[in-house]
Amino acid sequence: MFWWKEEKPPPPPPPPSALRSRLIEFVAGSLGGAAQVYVSQPLDTVKVKQQTFPFLYKNMVDCFITTYKKDGIFNGLYAGSVPAVIANVAENSVLFAAYGGCQSFVTYLVGKEDTKQLSTTENAFAGFFAAFFSTFALCPTELVKCKLQAIRESAECCPGVPKTEHMTPWKLTRLIYKTDGLPGFFRGLTSTFAREMPGYFFFFGSYEFTRELLTKPDQSKDDIGAINTMIAGAVGGVMLWTSIFPADVIKSRIQVQNINRGMISLGLEILRKEGILALYNGLLPSVLRTIPATATLFVVYEYTKKTLHAQFQ
Repeated sequence: MFWWKEEKPPPPPPPPSALRSRLIEFVAGSLGGAAQVYVSQPLDTVKVKQQTFPFLYKNMVDCFITTYKKDGIFNGLYAGSVPAVIANVAENSVLFAAYGGCQSFVTYLVGKEDTKQLSTTENAFAGFFAAFFSTFALCPTELVKCKLQAIRESAECCPGVPKTEHMTPWKLTRLIYKTDGLPGFFRGLTSTFAREMPGYFFFFGSYEFTRELLTKPDQSKDDIGAINTMIAGAVGGVMLWTSIFPADVIKSRIQVQNINRGMISLGLEILRKEGILALYNGLLPSVLRTIPATATLFVVYEYTKKTLHAQFQ
């Protein structure tokens, strides 16, 4: 009889450090945010114009065609794409890095051992907390983006707004700083909080819930494939925008028209003068753009994260 010592399988590799995980999520969120902009920018421009100057356009198609005829592709439909990339990279890099950290925090609060054990609601609260941090990165850059997108309409309708010729992101940034100082870049911060935090509760909650629905019994959520990841991302994006759109309308008007009023006061005035549907101006292009945009965002984020984790194990 032969005796031998049974060989034990090698221990699993140690999990990456928390810092490395946050850096990986930061990079993955940055790449996802950049990809998202170029997929969604034309319809985002239409959305901002309809929100801010609803009386100028009959509908989404009229706004799209008019913008294309008067301003072209790069100065019209893709106006504000540079600050939009900066805004999305800033927001999503901070958002996803903070989301990972907030998942760990929620895991600790509920007494679980691993973030993978979090329920849909617990992941939704992690997204809610993460949006608090990303809002500070988003507000200044999105303000510049929105102003550039609607600058022709602003020059036509708002006294004192400079002409649109040769207005670049850098020129507009200097103009805002010269006129309003540093606080001018945080105009609309309260309404941005009111949009982002509940919005990302529904965003991450519905994303994680959809991933669970699409996961087979013997499969991890991380292995559901690119198509299912895109579907989950699209569902998350639609839930985000349908849940927070009135706050986004108010935010856009405050930022583009330089309104120095509280969001509740402005919201009540819009309801009184224009009716409840005014708070949903631009919803259709938002929903249409968010389906491919958030699908792209999440598939780039998840696969970048997976690739980087594999490289640095």
